[in-house]
Amino acid sequence: MPLPALLKDTLSLPLVAAPMFLISGPALALACCKQGIVGSFPALNQRTSEGFEDWLVQMNEELAAFRSTHPDVKTAPYAVNLIVHRTNPRWQADLELCVKHQVPIVITSLGAASQVVEAVHSYGGLVFHDVTNQKHARKAAEAGVDGIIAVAAGAGGHAGTINPVVLVHEIREVFDGTILLAGGLSHGEDLLAAQALGADLGYLGTRFINTTESQADDAYRNMIIEAVSADIIHTPAVSGVPASFMRQSLEAAGYAMDRLNQAGEVNYGEKLKPMDDEAKAWKTVWSAGQGVSQIHDVLPVADLVRRLSEEYGQARARLLSTTS
Repeated sequence: MPLPALLKDTLSLPLVAAPMFLISGPALALACCKQGIVGSFPALNQRTSEGFEDWLVQMNEELAAFRSTHPDVKTAPYAVNLIVHRTNPRWQADLELCVKHQVPIVITSLGAASQVVEAVHSYGGLVFHDVTNQKHARKAAEAGVDGIIAVAAGAGGHAGTINPVVLVHEIREVFDGTILLAGGLSHGEDLLAAQALGADLGYLGTRFINTTESQADDAYRNMIIEAVSADIIHTPAVSGVPASFMRQSLEAAGYAMDRLNQAGEVNYGEKLKPMDDEAKAWKTVWSAGQGVSQIHDVLPVADLVRRLSEEYGQARARLLSTTS
């Protein structure tokens, strides 16, 4: 699908750096946008709506200044993640702030609300919604979202269990807008593979934990470097709904590994813990996706995007050479 006008000529790579709970803030988002990829953060990474508004002012002012002094540089828009669920008492107030400050992209999770779509569309913004299956993709499409994030097996956070090849095709059957693919993507060639499947953009989270601009501490980053894909446990034990966590952090937090239920899909109903309880849990149990096996260092965002760009270009060249 053609990209929305807001994203045309602003991206250096077909890439969104995913908003990560307790990890993403303005420093990471700004660094991404200045490199031509969409940077983002969850509204709830600020403890209050007042603090969240301060972040929005910072984002708008710093990006406007950067665009003014670097008119020839591709500068991507930023995104804010809203948890649209009754366990989040702030989402409507935070949505009003998104409208007030005209946040370019709003990423909704745990509920596709037409109210959000209407509000964001009122000033020309975009709404992307993350899903783990076709059922929720259909609901998001009916709500009028501009993009759907396919959170496939292997993703970090509240991940799904469906193979990315299958999930992208199932979403495309019910949605003709922008599709973003999440789940184990770590290299530039992974972005090309996502496009080959029919996705428009890649959606990387775990890879951006190991950047100098993220809010992760060194122990978290080092655990990612040491982990392999088999260390990622998909369990509802922490959040109340299934999410992906590193085995080492679960063991350190005292979870009985033989009793963890690794099965199941994300449930948007009664099981999600209140936001304060979930925040406390995620501070000590660390989420990551299966892409940990491909992460061996900590880099500034600029260096990481440069590497991803080189890998993406090399992958395209290899593909063209084998098909010509």
